[in-house]
Amino acid sequence: MSSKKNKPQNNNKWILIGLVAVALIVAAVLIFQPKTDSLPATITVQQANEQFANGAYLLDVREPSEWNEAHVEGAVLIPLGELSARVSELPTDQDVLIICRSGNRSGQARDLLRAAGLNRTTSINGGINAWISAGLPVVTGP
Repeated sequence: MSSKKNKPQNNNKWILIGLVAVALIVAAVLIFQPKTDSLPATITVQQANEQFANGAYLLDVREPSEWNEAHVEGAVLIPLGELSARVSELPTDQDVLIICRSGNRSGQARDLLRAAGLNRTTSINGGINAWISAGLPVVTGP
């Protein structure tokens, strides 16, 4: 008789062990899952200026003629029309801030780059127009 009484206790023991194992697996997945570095969809020119000063990569997606009129010194020019073919030129270990004239093309570029797996990208709200209006420095020429 005693073996029949122990059977429910043994089943409860195995259920408890199973639940603990599942809890440990879930905890391990949550702790060790890869972190997705991503930036907000857009940032202000002031935020961009600060991040650029701290080492972020600044990508200008305008055309060369627009670049020559005014651009941020140290930015890299890759026109939006060439970007999909040149994604491999961009860093994967840095935040990529994207600027255009007003913010439209940089939003398209951000979406293109995120679709290509570069989540550390953001569009600068207002583009170079907002940058200049804020009194932030620009240079002219090639």
